[in-house]
Amino acid sequence: MLAELKKKDANIEKIAKMALKEEKLLSELVNNLKSKEETVRYNSYKVILLISEEQPDVIYPRWDFLESMMDGSNAYWRSSSARLIGNLARVDKENRFEKILDRYYNLLNDSVIVAYTITACSGRIAKAKLKLQAKITEKLLNIDKTNQKHKDLIKAGAIESFSEYFEEAKNKKKILKFVKEQLGCESPKTRKIAKEFLKRWEE
Repeated sequence: MLAELKKKDANIEKIAKMALKEEKLLSELVNNLKSKEETVRYNSYKVILLISEEQPDVIYPRWDFLESMMDGSNAYWRSSSARLIGNLARVDKENRFEKILDRYYNLLNDSVIVAYTITACSGRIAKAKLKLQAKITEKLLNIDKTNQKHKDLIKAGAIESFSEYFEEAKNKKKILKFVKEQLGCESPKTRKIAKEFLKRWEE
């Protein structure tokens, strides 16, 4: 299987189906998320990501490993961890995300790839964790208080996440104010997403 994972055109869906049937292969793929061979790491990540999206309960027992990656020295490890944990929120019966919420959002101070992943994944977490929705909203609304160098860019992910749960959000006025403020930000991507958000949600 290692030879297949070294291929840039590896068949991700095929490997995922095999991993669902073979516990040993699944464990190998999870461990590969920390591989120093980038192609192996990336292909393994794509397989685990696919499984986490379609059958998150299969990956949930690996929560500890994924959480440990949040403190990894490699930005791709931290980004992968953030996205996978975001996918597992809807099956988090042990409320493990509640315990790491502050650590998770502290990654907004990380590199732009990690921080953007955090903002972009927040919508699915907020929908899965209704009791945390207000806290998550506040974390996103306070991006300007972080040490992030690319604040305007990562706000695009925040706005996309707001759109996922805006209909049920309790603090709509604050969210709308935040989005309107981005119409004049430096990021073209964020300005575009802000316009689309307001077109859809502003009364």
